[in-house]
Amino acid sequence: MNLYDGYGLHIKKHHMDSVMRTTISQIAVESGVSVATVDRVLNHRPGVSQRTHDTVMKIAQRLGYFGPVSGVGSARVKMDFILPKGANSFMRSLSRQLVDVQGSRVDCDITVHQIDVYDLPGLSQLLLDMRGRTDAVGLVALDRPEIRESVNTLANTGVKIATLLTDIHGIRKVGYVGIDNRAAGRLAGHLLGKFLWKQQKHNVVLFAGSMAYRGHEEREMGFRSILTEEYPNITLSCTAEVGDDRDLAYEKTISLFKESQIAGIYSSGAGNQGIGRALQELGRQNDVIFIGHDLTEASRLMLINRTLDAVIDQNAKVQAREVVKMLKSAVSEIAEAEFLPSIQVIFRENIPNE
Repeated sequence: MNLYDGYGLHIKKHHMDSVMRTTISQIAVESGVSVATVDRVLNHRPGVSQRTHDTVMKIAQRLGYFGPVSGVGSARVKMDFILPKGANSFMRSLSRQLVDVQGSRVDCDITVHQIDVYDLPGLSQLLLDMRGRTDAVGLVALDRPEIRESVNTLANTGVKIATLLTDIHGIRKVGYVGIDNRAAGRLAGHLLGKFLWKQQKHNVVLFAGSMAYRGHEEREMGFRSILTEEYPNITLSCTAEVGDDRDLAYEKTISLFKESQIAGIYSSGAGNQGIGRALQELGRQNDVIFIGHDLTEASRLMLINRTLDAVIDQNAKVQAREVVKMLKSAVSEIAEAEFLPSIQVIFRENIPNE
């Protein structure tokens, strides 16, 4: 592994007999297990023995599920990933997963850049500087005109582009890897609606990192739509953008509770630790319904101590694997379908071991 601006990883390549896309059904037949078991293994869900897990992964690799394989001596594919820097626990986890991709990818040289994505001139310049230096780029970025222009300029040089976690429209890309964010927002609204008593009116607030993230904008759209359609007794009284800053989220929570009666909180981005700290200081952690995103060490603890009621989770390990797979296929001129991972709701009673 090499370490430069970010992290680099060299992964050896394996031979296979076919570059045709392998289906889960084929893997199940070869492994002698059910399709559901294969799905659990490939999506890193619990409930599968280590022996079965290892068997399925070996067969999936042999059959080429993880992407096309070229001959010995072929050049490594240079991939760069751009992620937001800062205290966002999920982004740090995603960065580690991109570095740790191994066994399922081959001939890839991966570098992770963690930068200030709100510095639009700096991000634009970084993208332009990658011309002639990389084969593929995966990025988490704001949906802004200057970013779209720089991405398209880079793509026009032949670099393959994939968006990760949050999409950017109007760019030349091979695909998007991430959850359906509008569906996630609707799910959050549904959970709040079920938790709160229907015979009473309630005020709730939404915390977002930045609506310049298309994913956060889509989550708000989904959240608002289901409240309007299904839960007319619930009013979204405030939307607060906190830039994924836990200290700002803490201050905003304290301020909001001084101004009005709040029955529920939906945090569509980072900042959960700040919100949780404020609720605990105010003594409101047991009576305010709090729905957040992404299972991290911090959100795990808040589920256990009942500050968080539910976490809408997306699997960083699976998304890291799939975006690398998509970009490698694109460089090899093989079409790869967009990957929308399943959304899992985690409560205090079903926190996974990993």
